Amino acid sequence: MLRLQRAGTCTLIIAPANKRDSADLFPAAAPAAAFAATRPPPQVTCGSTLKLAHDSSKFRLHSHQVSYSRGSQQQSVTAFPESDDANSYWIVHGPSDAPCKPGFPLKKKQRLRLQHSATRKWLHSHLFQSPLSGNQEVRAAGSQARARVSAFGGDAQSDGGDVWTVDWEGKAKFWKQDGKVTLQHVDTGGYLHSLRQAAFGHPIAGQHEVCAVKSRNRDSEWFAAEGVYLPRADRKAKAAEGGGAAAAAGEEEREEL
Repeated sequence: MLRLQRAGTCTLIIAPANKRDSADLFPAAAPAAAFAATRPPPQVTCGSTLKLAHDSSKFRLHSHQVSYSRGSQQQSVTAFPESDDANSYWIVHGPSDAPCKPGFPLKKKQRLRLQHSATRKWLHSHLFQSPLSGNQEVRAAGSQARARVSAFGGDAQSDGGDVWTVDWEGKAKFWKQDGKVTLQHVDTGGYLHSLRQAAFGHPIAGQHEVCAVKSRNRDSEWFAAEGVYLPRADRKAKAAEGGGAAAAAGEEEREEL
């Protein structure tokens, strides 16, 4: 279930994995998941720190201070089998040229950046080949780039290769924790993707390759899982202006329809 935690004047939403993930991995947790389902899932907001889970494998998007041995030789990004590893947390930001305020929800087709919490690198892609499948590399990066996925840069080092567009099926206005999404790389058009068939050996044995592919499919679907979700700042501002909590709640209900 959702847990509220106060930090100064801000109430944080501490969210476990969604009901689909909990029931799949831990059948005994299904009753608790059903109880949690009576509450609406939190919306993903700017400034939230979360884990992104691959829908078909339930592995988490992950990075660490292990570099690719070839290609860009930058910090690698993988899909990690365990849900409780701190190296799977990512912070949600807007693009550097269009920052979004903390607590503002992510809309359909909105551009964003994901920053690896532990190393401060950005989820990045470019035109190097990924090491196992030969698709587009994804990495965690810092500032001179070209098509893998990796982690790149740092707080002050970010470029256009760090920007992704979030999208989903259906008419929902905002990204919610339990919704399947795709992330499309703005510079190259590739979709964030993971392959069960492409598993690494030592020193990251059992982790799956993360890459980017030109056509979306089931292996390009992800969902927001565990994390600290900042409450919606825009709704709180409207309530403070005079609409009150009831008006804010009514707005939330309309958005869910």
